[in-house]
Amino acid sequence: MQMNEMVTIPKVEYLRLKALDEDMSDLHSATAILDRIKAGTEDLIPSNVVDRLLDGDPPLRVWREHRELSQTELARRSGVNRIQLIDIEAGRKTGSVATLTKLAKALAVDLDDLVVATD
Repeated sequence: MQMNEMVTIPKVEYLRLKALDEDMSDLHSATAILDRIKAGTEDLIPSNVVDRLLDGDPPLRVWREHRELSQTELARRSGVNRIQLIDIEAGRKTGSVATLTKLAKALAVDLDDLVVATD
């Protein structure tokens, strides 16, 4: 039978070891993200795209422009009518789940990336 052993260390040393453990955890997380980027399953998002999304620009327009696609080209690739695409970008329509799914696939983003959050 093994007894519980105790070790007493100064609090400063405990805090230092705890910080090192947190740093190691962060390093493992960062390595996992880099591995997904290399494998093509994770995408880096430029800060200007994030800024535009946070500023409330229409997500469909932001992602379309980020992918350097015209409305006509996105309509062709997605099979969504260009007028419908224009209405979604302008905020006149929200688009059905099926429509947004087609657009998300054509833009290589998740469906959630095209949905405007409402309060």
